[in-house]
Amino acid sequence: MSGAAVATVAPRARQRTAEARRRSFLAAVANHSVAIALAAAFILPLFFVVTTSLMSQQQALTHDLIPHPFQWRNYVDIFQEEPILRYGWNTFVYAGLATVGVVRSSVPVAYALSVIKWRGQRAVFLLVISTMMLPSQVTIVPLFLLFKHLGWIGSLKPLIVPAFLGDAFSIFLLRQFFLTIPSELVDAARVDGANEFQIMWHVVVRVAKPAIAAVGLFEFLYAWNDFFGPLIYSLNNDKIWTLSVGLQQFTTIHRGVLWNQQMAASVVFMLPVIILFLIAQKAFIEGVTLTGVKG
Repeated sequence: MSGAAVATVAPRARQRTAEARRRSFLAAVANHSVAIALAAAFILPLFFVVTTSLMSQQQALTHDLIPHPFQWRNYVDIFQEEPILRYGWNTFVYAGLATVGVVRSSVPVAYALSVIKWRGQRAVFLLVISTMMLPSQVTIVPLFLLFKHLGWIGSLKPLIVPAFLGDAFSIFLLRQFFLTIPSELVDAARVDGANEFQIMWHVVVRVAKPAIAAVGLFEFLYAWNDFFGPLIYSLNNDKIWTLSVGLQQFTTIHRGVLWNQQMAASVVFMLPVIILFLIAQKAFIEGVTLTGVKG
């Protein structure tokens, strides 16, 4: 190639490289702009709640965004006026036991619907999935009458005991993950003489820890935020009220909305969930990402 041809090609190559870098830069700017906008959409409401919780009642009704001065006593007042610790304990008991119940009951069902092969397996799986189409409001009346006959109304039993009978969404999520586990692992365990329980516990569960962690976090968040169930089954027994019910009653008791204290109570309500998610976010994201769609 002559010197003139080289001199012509080199600027073109540099131009193409510069254009590729420019397109890459613009794509990165666009992606980050969308991410920043979405993050702001979630962060701004939380920022508003936190700042309002530190205002006086008069300032909370204005357009101010920054408290002046900071009213830290709002958090002291809500603990003095309402049994927040008791509500928090009830919520923790409900969410913790419900999480344990869902995990312990859903894992064996998901194992039976994925690893073990038997006639009618797909029909049973479709039956389990079909229960997800029923809104809770459809079954609340017969369930309420059943629990009333058992004498459980006015306690946390109607919220906790059903969790030990499985959950359709958790079964589906775990089943999809179990289907991605190589069958060679299960076959090797069977050749070594392991029974189904040993295979499930020592092979499948150990491999599926991320998915199980995701299921546990899903159930804990659902139970922690649940308002409908505790409101229906508590039957005005304030000793078993959860934080969600207590937060709603906070407005009723004061016959109006004390926005600063209401927001302070909301921050207390959200804080344990935020801490839990920050601690378990790696396992949660990994579990959701690795859950397959096979089968």
